[in-house]
Amino acid sequence: MKIINRYFSRQLVAIFIMLLLVLTGLAWMVQIMSMMKFLLNYGINISSFLGLTMLMIPFIVSIIIPFVTFIAVIFVYNKLISDNEITVLTASGLAPGQIARPALRLAVILTVAHLILNIWIVPATQSNFYNTQWNLRYGLAHMKLQESAFTELARGLVVYVDKVSGHDLSQVMLSDTRDEKNSTTIFAEKGKLVSTNRGLSIVMNNGSLQSSGRTMTTGTFETFDMDLGVATKSGGNTFRVRRVPTLELIKSLFDAPSFKQHKMVLSELATRLLGPIMNLILAAMCAAILLRSSLLRRRASFAPAIAVGAMAIAMALFMSASNMIGGVFEFALLATFQIIALIAILFILYKE
Repeated sequence: MKIINRYFSRQLVAIFIMLLLVLTGLAWMVQIMSMMKFLLNYGINISSFLGLTMLMIPFIVSIIIPFVTFIAVIFVYNKLISDNEITVLTASGLAPGQIARPALRLAVILTVAHLILNIWIVPATQSNFYNTQWNLRYGLAHMKLQESAFTELARGLVVYVDKVSGHDLSQVMLSDTRDEKNSTTIFAEKGKLVSTNRGLSIVMNNGSLQSSGRTMTTGTFETFDMDLGVATKSGGNTFRVRRVPTLELIKSLFDAPSFKQHKMVLSELATRLLGPIMNLILAAMCAAILLRSSLLRRRASFAPAIAVGAMAIAMALFMSASNMIGGVFEFALLATFQIIALIAILFILYKE
């Protein structure tokens, strides 16, 4: 039996790793293509761009693991059934539960790994992703400023700089027409680009300001700090639950400022804590359908199609339920349904 388990396990692990690498690579390439506009618009170098996109890989893996687990199980066991290896094993006295043990063992390991990925690794890499993205866009925005040329930092916001030396600027002219009712033009001898939590700012020295709206305003200054309003490092009012550490997310559950944010937190917690259980459910369900159908007198060639349909329904129900969770009771109810479903599948698999 140990030899058979090792034989099954080797095939399952090999197929799982191959599928995970292929599907992750494809998803990563799609991510690269979707962010190509970011590369062209902000003029960052290739290595920084690839490093940024690679931070999305843990999140991509966390999404596709249940599907890869299911595909690996259905591929290996359907092949063994087609080659009559399962028939020989059942004829020798092995029960479906014993034959399914390698798949269940792999699913348990992947469930634990998926849980670790969701709780610690994905939030950390997502936080790093958003911070790196902000720094590449706005923290290094001074790299876009061309000497003796007009540079449009945002729509309606144009800067002219005579000379650029790192963060230091000389002979600065800034035109801000983002507010059509109130345009501002600033001239300064010197300036310095500063990156703050508010976003990108220019601190200008020894200059003059002219603002035109209902009335014309002019004046001079020694020091003037202008918040360009290009972006905020916190991402504005957007609450990105994906980047919040799990413990902080649980704490924010009880002091969420709005029902919408409360619902977002519960949905994210369901994805992180309950999503990994789907690895075990899908693997057990697939093994139960294939192995039980292989015991029928007539070869059940429709079993893989039934397994795929059951997988699609199970994942659709889980994703829909996790997105509709509105309270802790509903969260607990979803977890209970998962446990009941898993017990029912294992009962079907192991019954004599």
